[in-house]
Amino acid sequence: MLIQINDVYKIYGEGLESEVRALDGVTLSIDRGEFVAIVGQSGSGKSTMMNVLGCLDIPTRGDYFLDGTNVRELTDKELSHIRNRQIGFIFQQYNLIQNLNVLENVELPLIYQGINADDRHDMAMEALERVGLAGRVKHRPAEMSGGQQQRVAIARAIATHPPIIMADEPTGALDSHTGHEVLQFLQQLNREGTTVILITHDNGIAATAPRCVRLQDGKIVEDREQEVDWL
Repeated sequence: MLIQINDVYKIYGEGLESEVRALDGVTLSIDRGEFVAIVGQSGSGKSTMMNVLGCLDIPTRGDYFLDGTNVRELTDKELSHIRNRQIGFIFQQYNLIQNLNVLENVELPLIYQGINADDRHDMAMEALERVGLAGRVKHRPAEMSGGQQQRVAIARAIATHPPIIMADEPTGALDSHTGHEVLQFLQQLNREGTTVILITHDNGIAATAPRCVRLQDGKIVEDREQEVDWL
């Protein structure tokens, strides 16, 4: 089992009248190589779920085992190490650094891993070739369309060959054609063995994943396999 969360709560203002249970006793298992959509409306807890699964936040209560390691027992430094090694993130707003060019943006997580300059360059170029941007390495984000910026963000996420990709509303800022291309790429990564966790509010986008987990008011209200038309 790659991911296992057991009776996880994430509570803000615990004990206060304004207490919010963003996650309210959630248990979930994800096997290596799965493609899972976590779907829910605003306020359902899906972003909190991604933050917990992505080791960006730790639960108030409950346990999270990532590849056998109990995340709640790790230091901030150890959590950062796991994020760098295990997880590639794709966000709705790309999160590119504006004063770095495309190649430098993709190399950034490789620098954090301590990879030498030559290997870093080769790994970043390989990732950029995969997303069709090897010819744009000197461009800065502001010189590119939204779809191109998201492809840079995908290249950055896959450059380290992480076993897990977490995509938070990855098509939210894109037109339908470009969004379709992004979802195709996530499906391709999954076919190659990457575990993909897709966070979305859109049922149509959730339908591209073979498994759909629906959140409402911090609880899982549905967890089902579904037939998928591969894009």
